[in-house]
Amino acid sequence: MNAPWTSVAADSGNLIPGPSGPFTLNGREPLAAFVSDQASLACVRACLVELGWNSAGCHIGAPDDAVQALATAASPAILIVDLSDCTVPLEEIQALAQVCEPGTQVIAIGQTNDVRLYRALLGSGVHDYLLKPLSEGQLAEVIIGAQAALTAPRPVEAVQASQHSIAAVIGTRGGVGASMLATALAWVSSTDLAQATALLDLDIQFGTGALSLDLDPGRGLIDAIENPSRIDGLFMQRAMIQASNTLSVLAAEAPIAAPAPVEASTLLHLAEELGHACAATVIDFPRAMLPTMAPFLAEVNTVVLATELTLAGARDTIRVLDWLKFHAPHARVVVVANKVPTGLCEIGPGDFEAAIERGIDFMLPFEPRVAIQAAKHGQCFAEADRGGKLGQTLVAIAWAVCAPGEADGQPPAMRTATTLLARWNPLKLMDHLIDQFRKAGPGPTAKSGG
Repeated sequence: MNAPWTSVAADSGNLIPGPSGPFTLNGREPLAAFVSDQASLACVRACLVELGWNSAGCHIGAPDDAVQALATAASPAILIVDLSDCTVPLEEIQALAQVCEPGTQVIAIGQTNDVRLYRALLGSGVHDYLLKPLSEGQLAEVIIGAQAALTAPRPVEAVQASQHSIAAVIGTRGGVGASMLATALAWVSSTDLAQATALLDLDIQFGTGALSLDLDPGRGLIDAIENPSRIDGLFMQRAMIQASNTLSVLAAEAPIAAPAPVEASTLLHLAEELGHACAATVIDFPRAMLPTMAPFLAEVNTVVLATELTLAGARDTIRVLDWLKFHAPHARVVVVANKVPTGLCEIGPGDFEAAIERGIDFMLPFEPRVAIQAAKHGQCFAEADRGGKLGQTLVAIAWAVCAPGEADGQPPAMRTATTLLARWNPLKLMDHLIDQFRKAGPGPTAKSGG
């Protein structure tokens, strides 16, 4: 089935013109219809005859009949289904989605004239919704539109896979804010950077990516894990949940014992398909997956390591940095200290940096007020604290991690990281001022005193 994902269309190489006008998609039949009354059936058949198509696939039947038929046979390229007798039309569409092969364009017909239903159907992947009684001209126009959607060339030129940036956000410990950070980076990438962005939450059972954006994650990610061979551009159209025109989410709320572990090959396949549709992908990457995901992390552009200024945080940051140095040597690592208090820390920033033998790139202040506001309004932290210190720093991190066209890996936000860090670290501020004074050289007073 199709869905409101405008960046990807069917691969035109799979579409073969038939001798009488219709087409086949990977050998599938061009069209099948299941309608509930004889008048609608006659209209569909007459329309197909006018178009020069075979009407043998048209039947009297309900969505349940379509589900039973398609469960044991190949899906047609275009499917017409009648929702007139359905009490919950969206559930029927979801049942169809489970048996339809990727690429099927679904045309729904019914008797309910409700704009909310129309929008919900389009959002769930239906190509169009027509009111009964049907008109041959209108139906023909919609069928031709569905065929055009299938035969449209894939605009790979718009987003080259080589330009696709992948950032994996990993927490050194539970509760350090990796999920918050991943969601905020994806949101800023889609808004401030105005680029198509995907948020992939790999915490299958307990992920909060969709929850923090007030979205229902659906079953897309579970389907991808259970059936990796089905993953292609059209599958991703149905699987992804739209948070906005430029932000899509792939997440799950699976039963604790339900899904099989995610394979590195499946994640590589997902990232490849996301690269055809998105400029950036941000992944909420549970640290427990590190042992099995070395092949994938070797392909990641940036790893954002979230930690806290604690003894355990320092120990686990050292361990993860050592692991990344060996298994993902080409990935740029950005260390972010989260929940930094205004007073004393368990470990001061200077001691923490000395322990991990590298600098902290960004420090996020501890702002419980922002957390409460974000939860109340279904917003990520970057949106909830748009003009505050926390929100501004999240924007800076997103520019450093997700901004396109920064070949040296040092976008403007990263180059000002020292200044941002100094705002909450007096020692860093003093070092920064001394450094600036040395660069300026002796002033007029020094000369006159000499």
